[in-house]
Amino acid sequence: MTQTAPLAFLAPEELSRANLYALIARLFHAAPDAALIAGLVAAPPIEGEGELALAWRDMVAGCAKESPAVLEDEHTELFIGTGKSEVTPYLSHYVLKHRNDNPLVALRAQLAQWGIARREGVAEYEDHVSGICETMRFIIAAQQRSPADQKAFFEGFVYPGASAFCDAVNASPKASFYRFVARFTRAFLDIEKSAFEMVE
Repeated sequence: MTQTAPLAFLAPEELSRANLYALIARLFHAAPDAALIAGLVAAPPIEGEGELALAWRDMVAGCAKESPAVLEDEHTELFIGTGKSEVTPYLSHYVLKHRNDNPLVALRAQLAQWGIARREGVAEYEDHVSGICETMRFIIAAQQRSPADQKAFFEGFVYPGASAFCDAVNASPKASFYRFVARFTRAFLDIEKSAFEMVE
């Protein structure tokens, strides 16, 4: 993603949303390294006893007890693999209804309309779960798009595929730490879905 205009003031709740999208994007892009693990362990907990707070606690505890090498092996086995990944991270896979559907075309058209392009040298397609979450972060924090724009993108390109992706991770017998990440992601997305339902 590229940004040409300086950031205007961003409300704390919007910054928090953007930061959570950024974290989810980072965790699904690559396994957490020692620095990220330390940062998660040191971060303040999410207050309350709701699903998001509980999922956060379990996710932090899950990464704290494993070495970066173990987490990297799990990430590779789940999302990269040799030949075919255990769980595909490309969200178009989860929303295809007909053989001739191509959700990636619609996604690219929307990104182009907003002046967003894939960075040079990036191998993943734009519908990778990390790219989709990074786009949400970008339109919240950098472009500061309207709630209506955010809702349209979330409902059209984020929630249907990402929720099914989280279910697939949760169902995989090879997922351990990433089952916690999927639970946390799904809890956050469900909160976002409920909030967007109030946007006209």
